[in-house]
Amino acid sequence: MDWWWRQRLVRDGIDALIHDQGRIVSRAQLQAAGWTADQIRRGLRSRRWQTVYPTVYATHTGPIGYDDRRLAALLYAGPEAAWSHYTAAEQLGLLKPDSSRPIYVTIPKRRKIQSRPGLVIHRDEHWGDRLATVVPPRRTAADAVLDIVGISGTADQAAAVIAQACQSGRVSPAHILTALARRPRLRHRRTLLPILIDVAAGSHSLLELRYLRDVERRHGLPTGVRQRAVDDEFTDVFYDGFNLLVELDGRLHLVPDQRWRDLDRDNRATLRAEATLRYGWFDVTSRSCEAAVQVLQVLRRAQPTLTARPCCATCPVR
Repeated sequence: MDWWWRQRLVRDGIDALIHDQGRIVSRAQLQAAGWTADQIRRGLRSRRWQTVYPTVYATHTGPIGYDDRRLAALLYAGPEAAWSHYTAAEQLGLLKPDSSRPIYVTIPKRRKIQSRPGLVIHRDEHWGDRLATVVPPRRTAADAVLDIVGISGTADQAAAVIAQACQSGRVSPAHILTALARRPRLRHRRTLLPILIDVAAGSHSLLELRYLRDVERRHGLPTGVRQRAVDDEFTDVFYDGFNLLVELDGRLHLVPDQRWRDLDRDNRATLRAEATLRYGWFDVTSRSCEAAVQVLQVLRRAQPTLTARPCCATCPVR
């Protein structure tokens, strides 16, 4: 397989290529342009250049930024290499860039390249089948998401990535499901199907997914409408026919007990007036039963005979 930058080099020359690459260049590019080993060594010896990775150089003396490291990693990994995992997801607009992350590059299974500090090399026998039709090479959006799922430590972490990626509007649950069908041994695979269904139904964050699972389903409550458009905004969960709105605050709070007391006070006031309940991360993950009790109280205003079920012997839902 030839280098992805070859046509650009032939068309515009090495100077234009270096400029477009943010003054990053590889030995392979210089040699393809006719540079000799002595010319390359002179650039390094003069200290006008610096080495980013072996055989990849920055042709300046300033700081090497995150974008520089991403491109340098791809050049270092060779012609059969593509950005993957978080790096591809960032480049495709699925996730926000985070310069504290390592650079992720995937190569074919038959190749071997040594990882470097800040650079993670993965090998994949299906490398060629999972590439987006873009330059520089990177995974498809769905495969980048599944790459991250495969290295996620918990199902919650996997769910958060799926929800955030789908919320970007650049990949759909259907595309991820199609890619998932081609990965029978992927980590967390068994948990992905219901997560993708819930995301497709409108859950846009890990907190919304946890509320759906731990508050609604676990206690047999009606399923609310996700992301309802009203007054030029989207609501988190709306119970149509019950006049109840649940808003979810996904920010973590350092004093969870105090946070619960504040929200509990506000919610009890809400129970006496406007039907809006608000819950934070700690409330949904650690006090889901108490949240279910409050939601049930409001729902029973409109339907007094509405039933629910306790999730365990100590659950206060009745």
